Amino acid sequence: MQGEESLRILVGTEGDSFPLMEINTCETEASEQWDYVLVANLRTQRNPRQVYQQQQFLEELKTKGFYYKVMEDQEKMFFGIRADSRLFDLYCTLLTEPEGPAPRVELAKPTLILATTRIRIVHFILSSKMAAADTFQDLVKDGVFEAMFPLHKGEEDLKKKWAQWGNMFQEQPLDDIRDYFGEKVALYFAWLCWYTRMLVPAAVVGLIIFLSGFSLFDASQISKEICEAHNIYMCPRGDGSRRYQPLSETCTFAKLTHLFDNEGTVVFAIFMAGWATVFLELWKRKRAHVVLHWDLYGWDEDQEEMALQLINCPDYQLPLQQHSYVRSTIILIVSLLMICLLIGMAHALVVYRVLAVALFNSAFPKKQVTTAVVVTGALVQYVTILIMTKINKYVALKLCEFEKPRTFSERESKFTVKFFTLQFFAHFSSLIYIAFILGRINGHPGKSVRLLGVWKLEECHLSGCMMDLFLQMAIIMGLKQTLSNCMEYLGPWLAHKCRSMRAKLGGTAQGPELRHWQQNYLLNPVNTFSLFDEFMEMMIQYGFTTIFVAAFPLAPLLAFFSNLVEIRLDAIKMVRLQRRLVPRKAKDIGTWLQVLEIIGVLAVIANGMVIAFTSEFIPRMLYKYRYGPCRQGAHPAVDCLTGYINYTLPVFYTKDFQDPVEKEGSENVTECRYRDYGNAQDHNFPEQSWVLLAIRLAFLILFEHVALCIKLIAAWFVPDIPQSVKNTVLEKKDQRLREKMRSRSTDV
Repeated sequence: MQGEESLRILVGTEGDSFPLMEINTCETEASEQWDYVLVANLRTQRNPRQVYQQQQFLEELKTKGFYYKVMEDQEKMFFGIRADSRLFDLYCTLLTEPEGPAPRVELAKPTLILATTRIRIVHFILSSKMAAADTFQDLVKDGVFEAMFPLHKGEEDLKKKWAQWGNMFQEQPLDDIRDYFGEKVALYFAWLCWYTRMLVPAAVVGLIIFLSGFSLFDASQISKEICEAHNIYMCPRGDGSRRYQPLSETCTFAKLTHLFDNEGTVVFAIFMAGWATVFLELWKRKRAHVVLHWDLYGWDEDQEEMALQLINCPDYQLPLQQHSYVRSTIILIVSLLMICLLIGMAHALVVYRVLAVALFNSAFPKKQVTTAVVVTGALVQYVTILIMTKINKYVALKLCEFEKPRTFSERESKFTVKFFTLQFFAHFSSLIYIAFILGRINGHPGKSVRLLGVWKLEECHLSGCMMDLFLQMAIIMGLKQTLSNCMEYLGPWLAHKCRSMRAKLGGTAQGPELRHWQQNYLLNPVNTFSLFDEFMEMMIQYGFTTIFVAAFPLAPLLAFFSNLVEIRLDAIKMVRLQRRLVPRKAKDIGTWLQVLEIIGVLAVIANGMVIAFTSEFIPRMLYKYRYGPCRQGAHPAVDCLTGYINYTLPVFYTKDFQDPVEKEGSENVTECRYRDYGNAQDHNFPEQSWVLLAIRLAFLILFEHVALCIKLIAAWFVPDIPQSVKNTVLEKKDQRLREKMRSRSTDV
């Protein structure tokens, strides 16, 4: 029916319903008048059941105060949807508080409603359950409709000054973003921009800590001893390795390890604990300014949702708060099972690394086997994370539906907690294993712990477990910041190009309005999780930036450069490559703020444990002041760490090997060394190992208490809400009360 248009307009009358009046017209309504567009395939017109469902859905929209327009091209039917202005007048009436005792006067003119508010109200009604007990999503599943979306209108300014790569270092136009995408999207960009700015001091300090290691690259006593240890041999580390490796061959890695495992690491970890708190407190102040500027300080989300429910259905019954211990128990059990599965996936990665050692010994030079295992292990983990993300989202969504939250905002909050918890274990389980378990349960040469009694467990890198953790962090963050960003942009861009090319082959639509609708339809679809996924991506990045920052001080720097790209990438996606997001009203970032606070506490615990148990900081300090040449006082001519390597590497006599297979070069080697603490005779833990454990635990407790005290002091010192904002709110309340007093005096 190309060229023929049917325009159906609803004329409101007194009462709750809006009867339909059909008007045949040749005039084309301006595209700005349509709030939403529904799309169906023309093939549905050959199915009587689907035609009936379409008409039933549209007929119900009539009773709610809508009119629509039908247009067609060669393949699709487009339904332009517009709501009667009285729906929006009712919205204003429900959410406007009376300012005085005088009776409310009916509005003579239609109230000016922002486009974002119109779209939000229309979307809520279209997405609600209809009288036929079907939602629009149910009709999409049945093939009755294909999609619904608000139109991109008036986005040219955002394209010019925001959604371009050339505007990477320009200020975010938050007011324009809010006017076009709503407050929730604008707050996301306000938070992301603030987070990126606050990364600057963290990135600078981390870079200084890392570069300070270069100043001691050749001056470190430990590195010197390792580089000169030509006569110290390390015991074979795996079943595939039969070679006694001279310790001097790890010279380069020893120097590299000193770049991030030095005394500055402790200072940087404490600094990041304070930084995380100051960042959150300053963000709360920034948010207060933004919310006051948008006049949302007293806005209530529950009240807004109740108003939308009443507009959609005057007979709406308020759902009350409820709690079921049975449901909570089931959700807890399923969540724990999922966490166990995710931890099991981390152990599966351990099995892969063990098997990879045996496999790579025949494919790589022996010196490169460990590096190959670490790199491929990180790649396998990255792929596992991508797969588990989809599974975690599905499970969290089903658990959320089972819990039956009262409102959409409550549903979103519960889903956020569940999904983030699962994602945290998916992303960080392997890092926790590398940081605190790898190489610590392997036994000793001659009596190794074996997987299923066959394969020897993987050991840390010869230069220490900090090198393994550093490499794992570098690879995962590098992939997430580069590959993920590339896929995040190239995926939607290629999908949009392919859809556009297919549409061009099918012919060009007649008329500018239909072309506009088609162009919006060809953009990539969005859903409820579109903005949620952006927040989740940033939360995981924030976790990598803070939780194991002691092992990877360059994390804030990588996050900073990634965010510069991320801001512009998200802007281009939202304005140029995706259909228009449904605007959401909000006055904060919701549950994500609590997630950030939890990550801050976890960062203190994790970094304290990394320094205490993974880093060589505590053993160096213990040797320096208790066992080294400076235990009686400093000697200017002697470095206090002289003899550290010989002291910390236990001796194992090669004659005690139970393995009958000859080791390479064993005829010239009578003893070898390994990384652990043990006596040469019985390999039991000596006294100093227990002293070291006690000091490590004491340091962990002291570090966490100091870091948490710094966080509490920073939170107290920086108020959440600026005094200027509090004073402005007080002045508005005072002004409102004085106006009521004057109004009362005038009436008397």
